[in-house]
Order: sequence, then C-alpha cells, then structure tokens
Amino acid sequence: MADVDVFISNYTLVDPEIYQLWIEGFSSSEAVCYLKQKGFGHSMGAPIDLIASDVLDHYRTYSLIELYLHAPSKLMEQSCFQLEHHTRDLIIEKYYSIDDVVAREILGKKLTSRYRKDLDEVGDKTCVKLKSCRRQFDNVKRIFRTVEEMPGTLTNNIMQHFFISNDLAKKYACIVFLACLRFETSKKKLQYLTFSDLLTCSHSIMIYWTYTYQHTGPEYYDTEMDKEFLLDLRELRCLLDKEKEIKHLVCMRLKPVLLERAFNELDSNFRSYWRALITIACNLHRNRELRDLFVDLCERLVEPWRQNGWNREQVNKFLASITQSVLDLEISRDQETRCLWDRYMQVITICLDRMYHV
Repeated sequence: MADVDVFISNYTLVDPEIYQLWIEGFSSSEAVCYLKQKGFGHSMGAPIDLIASDVLDHYRTYSLIELYLHAPSKLMEQSCFQLEHHTRDLIIEKYYSIDDVVAREILGKKLTSRYRKDLDEVGDKTCVKLKSCRRQFDNVKRIFRTVEEMPGTLTNNIMQHFFISNDLAKKYACIVFLACLRFETSKKKLQYLTFSDLLTCSHSIMIYWTYTYQHTGPEYYDTEMDKEFLLDLRELRCLLDKEKEIKHLVCMRLKPVLLERAFNELDSNFRSYWRALITIACNLHRNRELRDLFVDLCERLVEPWRQNGWNREQVNKFLASITQSVLDLEISRDQETRCLWDRYMQVITICLDRMYHV
C-alpha cells in the first residue's frame, strides 16, 4: 500500500488579487475572465475549469467572512476562520475601502434605502460596479450610525470601532461630519469640487472651528461647532471701518510680487473681496449660513477671482497678506480680535486654496 502524505491547516487563505476583484464587485465569472486575460495560472498550465473552481471557493469564503466584517470586532473574536494578523488587517481595510468618486456622489445625500436603490446611477457615472457601490454605501451608513453621537473625535472613534487605518478613517470622518452638519455640497456650482477637496476643507473645520480646538477629553465632539466662537465672529464687523488701512497694508505687501495688471485689478476690487470675507464671518452663527459656507466662498470669492484671471499663487499670496495685515493693525492688539481673525482665516485659507481650480 502506497504511503500518503497529508497536510492539514486550519488557516483561511486569502488571495489578495481575487479578494480585490470581489471587493470591486466582479462576479465570479467576470473574475475568471479577468484572471485568464492576465495569464493567471498560465505558468502552471492550470485549465480554466480549475481556475473557476478556485475563484468560486474564494468567493464563497469571502461571502461568509463578510458577515463578520459588518462588525470587525466580531471578526477578532470568532473562531470559524483562522486568519493571520496581517491577513485580517488586509481584508478589513480592503472591505472598508472607498473610492473618492463614489464618496463624492454620496456626500449631501440622505443615507436611505431609497437612495440605495438608485446607486446604479452612481455606478454609471463613476464607472464603479453596482455591487461595489452598494458595499461602499452600506459601509458609510453603518459607520455613520455607529459614531454620529459618540463622544470624542470621529477619526479615533472610527479607527477604534472598525479597525481601519488613520487615512481611511479620516475619509469616513469627513463624510460623517459633513452629513451631521448638513453642509451643502450638491449644488451644480460645487460639482467641480473633488472628494479630496472637501476632505481637506472639512478636516480644517473640524480642527479649528469645533469645540475640540480648545478642549480635550471624551466629552467634546468634533461634530459640534464651537457656538461661542461663531457668535464672537460678529465682532469682526468692526474691521469694515478699517478697510482703507487694511487695503494700504495689503497693497504694500503685494505690489512688489504681482504683475501690474493683477495689482490694478486687486486695487479696483479690493472692497468686494474684503467685504465678502467679513460678511461670511459675521453670518456663520446662523445654521443656514454655516451650511452654505462652500456656496458662499464659491459665489463671493472663487468665481470673481476666476473671472478676473487669478491663478492659485495669487490667491494664496492675497490670503496670506490680508491675514497678516489685519494682525498688524493697531486695533488687532486686542488679543481677542486677533485670535478670532486668525482662527477664522486658518479655515478660510485652507478652503479657498483647495476650492480654487484654474
């Protein structure tokens, strides 16, 4: 009788390439065709039936594991699937991966079952498979419901409950933050903004304009705007009376570094730009005005700058100059006014830099 060597292992094997195809919404037959085109198994002479059987086996395993991925802590506790640490981290991170183009479409939408039924439109627009769109939508909804009212910072809460990386958690934090505070991001004039743009803008607001700016501890949320700060911004209205002095300081700084045409345009339209900055600041205590922050920045500053031929470097030079000019004003020796203006402009500068596309 011939000797038979048998090797038994209870570790679940995850093929990163096949798992990625499953994550991207490929059906098993589509995955087989894709792998065949790439020459998968060609070097070993594997027939197509064997490849198809292998892919189906992997897909069944991933479908079973998916139940635990809805609550990653359960994946840590279960004993049905023995996974090495790096494999477990990989499948969680990949499962919660989100395409920027899909995230951009989800922003501003209500996370309802009705919208989920319309995700085929998102798939057509973004060229992302419907199954993947649904996975990403369900993940956003799941994370939103878990952390929306949880004390502490969104990014840390998401990392701790879903075991994903800091960079990925920041993406979800952005979506949750914009949804909680109902920022307007869907209007036609804002469609040019990418998810990356809005991620940077929302992250700056969370850092500088929420209660976590001056407070630490689990009782403070970065989904709660610092209402006292927003009310205090009304005090910046007094700066309207200092327009002449501020314009003089700004022009002194920028005349050596701007072309003559650009400088003359700034000189002519300074009042419009200056009043826009102050008006937006003074109205942010109103919920509607706060929600329309990106719309107001676009209408009052970005669009006029575009029409007047500004480039991004000019935008950044202007913002840096006007920020420092106010801080240099005699009135700004009042520490409260100085702090208000600086904290306000931290966000406005970051937002306008990202929102200004030439």
